[in-house]
Amino acid sequence: MKKSRRGVFRMPAAVTITGRSSSITAAFVSSVIPVVEPTDDEVTDALVVLGMTAEDVRCAYCGDAMTEWDHLRPLVSGQQPTGHVSEIGNLVPSCGKCNQSKGNKPWKDWILGPAARSPKTRGITDLAERIQRLEAYERWKPRDPLDFSKVVPAEVWSEHWANWKSVLEELKRSQAVAAKIRRIVAEA
Repeated sequence: MKKSRRGVFRMPAAVTITGRSSSITAAFVSSVIPVVEPTDDEVTDALVVLGMTAEDVRCAYCGDAMTEWDHLRPLVSGQQPTGHVSEIGNLVPSCGKCNQSKGNKPWKDWILGPAARSPKTRGITDLAERIQRLEAYERWKPRDPLDFSKVVPAEVWSEHWANWKSVLEELKRSQAVAAKIRRIVAEA
């Protein structure tokens, strides 16, 4: 009896232009977020607070090998900046699994939550210790979120978001043309 390939084979999902709208939104928010480069001493201090050394930097969330630095507090929520910025007090070493799973969720809700690949879901056993270190890290360099509406003149802020809306509308128009082309090619 011949075995079905359906369990092995799956067609890739069709790509849509409008499917990139969240990336566009993230770019419009991220483009206005200040980036503050840390000093070497600040990086050393950050690692000490997290219980690490420069010779052995691990994911602050799960303990796996670090591949990147993640924003502990999200930069974007509800298609708007949260007011947190890219600075050492808001960045922790992370592995790709944790960073991708966490997304823009509050770290503590995520780390203890049911999200795919969250430390709790993956059965990380020392979560209480990790949470204590992350809470200490938050206290290490506290900063109130920046209120963009109080800093940026209203007309400039409105112009930025009008540009965002225009780009999203252009994505929709472009998607309609792409769908038309796909139909024409499929019929050929």
